[in-house]
Amino acid sequence: MNRFDFTPYRRSTVGFDRLFDLLENNARAQQSENYPPFNIERSGEDHYRITLAVAGFKDEEIEITAQQNLLLVTGNKNADENEGKQFLHMGIANRSFERRFELADFVRVDNAALADGLLAIDLVREIPEAMRPQKITINQADNVTKIAHKQKKKEDKAA
Repeated sequence: MNRFDFTPYRRSTVGFDRLFDLLENNARAQQSENYPPFNIERSGEDHYRITLAVAGFKDEEIEITAQQNLLLVTGNKNADENEGKQFLHMGIANRSFERRFELADFVRVDNAALADGLLAIDLVREIPEAMRPQKITINQADNVTKIAHKQKKKEDKAA
């Protein structure tokens, strides 16, 4: 079963449209194209690496574009490069490509390097300080009462 029907979930949830769209689009994309092959690895708590096998591509033929929640990797191969050559067997895919990766919020591209036919793209998730969990200290009941009394006295004097 390659097709999921999210209609019942769409009827009973609010605000999850983007998630359902991502799941449906990803399923469609996986059916249509699998070039170039790639790996996604987690190298730390908030560090990731996407590795694409781009044998035969030079760094000037590859373009990496990071937009909000989207990483787009395109490779443009010059068709004239093989002109005049007579191949007995052509098993190396030597065609242009476009590969899209949906990124979570606060994920940014940290580095990209091409070596030995592998394009490695390092990603880092950086959650803003305001959105990180904060530890709340617990005051003693005596202190809370004293603070409340001081606050009340200040209000009474101001009035």
